Amino acid sequence: MRDDKTDFTQGSILKKLSWFMLPVLGALVLQAAYGAVDLLVVGRFGTTTGLSGVSTGSQVLNLVTFVVTQLAMGITVLIARYLGEKKPDLIGPVIGGAAVVFAILSAVLFVGMVVFARPIAVLMQAPAEAVDLTASYVRICGAGIFFIVAYNLLSAIFRGLGDSKSPLLFVLVACVVNIVGDLALVAGLHLDAAGAAIATVAAQAVSVVCAIFMLLKKDLPFKLKKADFRLNPQCRKFLGIGLPLALQEFLTQFSFLALCAFVNRLGLEASSGYGVACKIVNFAMLIPSALMQSMASFVSQNVGAGKHKRARQAMFTGMGVGLAFGAAVFALVMLQGDVLAGIFTTDADVVANAYAYLKGFAPETLATAILFTMLGYFNGNGKTLFVMAQGLIQTLLVRLPMAYFMSIQPNASLTNIGLAAPTSTVVGVCLSIGCYLYMNRSRARQQA
Repeated sequence: MRDDKTDFTQGSILKKLSWFMLPVLGALVLQAAYGAVDLLVVGRFGTTTGLSGVSTGSQVLNLVTFVVTQLAMGITVLIARYLGEKKPDLIGPVIGGAAVVFAILSAVLFVGMVVFARPIAVLMQAPAEAVDLTASYVRICGAGIFFIVAYNLLSAIFRGLGDSKSPLLFVLVACVVNIVGDLALVAGLHLDAAGAAIATVAAQAVSVVCAIFMLLKKDLPFKLKKADFRLNPQCRKFLGIGLPLALQEFLTQFSFLALCAFVNRLGLEASSGYGVACKIVNFAMLIPSALMQSMASFVSQNVGAGKHKRARQAMFTGMGVGLAFGAAVFALVMLQGDVLAGIFTTDADVVANAYAYLKGFAPETLATAILFTMLGYFNGNGKTLFVMAQGLIQTLLVRLPMAYFMSIQPNASLTNIGLAAPTSTVVGVCLSIGCYLYMNRSRARQQA
């Protein structure tokens, strides 16, 4: 019998959503701390060139990590739906098939990041002084990509089972390992960007070991057999949900990589400042991201149980939570952005460039609270093709063109470049509202 705490089809929506979301948020905070600690330690004990290398290299790693996370969302949604439909016997094949698919993905990423690390650094238009360190960071992270992919797969499985606390525990251990590794390798052995990359990979390896151990110890509502570990029909189902999300996320993150390349052309201080700002942005986006991941599991379980009204109520509840926190983060970023940037570096020019970008980005904290909650609702309903479509429109028609246009202006302003993000998100919100209204009308016609 399922634990009442993991049954999202009854009880207080706000209470159950909050208790599920908090560990998800905690895990995301700790994951963001990986990159933040890397940048913080390199900024304090490394070089400005190393800082640029880590900031540019981590953009590449973010692209890979976020795409893998979205692909794994298909697994989360499918497991939660089977729990809602009372079909736990189908979960084993989902997990077994996912293990095979993600192992193949890891092998492809390994080759791509290790072999093509330097061309990637050049493509990112890393400052000439930082190309070697950027390539080193990408290559080392690519060598350990199996652990990064495995962590995200295991987290998706736990969330699909309604357990958001376990991922928090093993990522907490990993975060401690990363901090110790950064201090030892960067501050102690002066390995600069390479040391930060090694510490990140080691931390992810520890998290995977912890995750596997906890999964084996967990009282699972299904049986996992050797025969499940193959390319089976469930692979097509979770890929049907996850691939559109992964493609959408790839283009979104690619747009940020392109934006990073636009900024890199403005010089070393702008490149480093943008890198620092991105770490602050990552933290600012944690609550919307936690809402989106939590909403997908919550809504999917209720859709599986046929409780569509409760699923809609969950979306509006999540939106209220997101806006409340978004307003606080908006004020903090606008009023204290320079103080936040000063945590990562003592270079006044880098701090000024980071704050300039944050001023333009700040409205994103409000717009994303609405958009990500709605996208979580659509993901839970399996409407991932729409999520992909709105992402393509945002990225290709708004964010990239606007960021490029702003970057080529005389005396280009990082504030104006930063405005590309909230502008594109507002477009996504408008498209999402239209999709939501269409879904409601279609469901009403079916019930008439």
